[in-house]
Amino acid sequence: MAEAYCVKCKAKREMKDAKEVTMNGKGGKKRNAMTGVCPKCGTKMFRIMGLKK
Repeated sequence: MAEAYCVKCKAKREMKDAKEVTMNGKGGKKRNAMTGVCPKCGTKMFRIMGLKK
């Protein structure tokens, strides 16, 4: 599982139902990210990953 920062809880937690997605970045570039749900409060969480080569 991936760890991300929950803005609502203000703590780092393991994401529940984490999956990899592609987001639009600056300049029309694609960015890889992980998205999931906070297991404590249910808020949607994101973690932006590095660029894949």
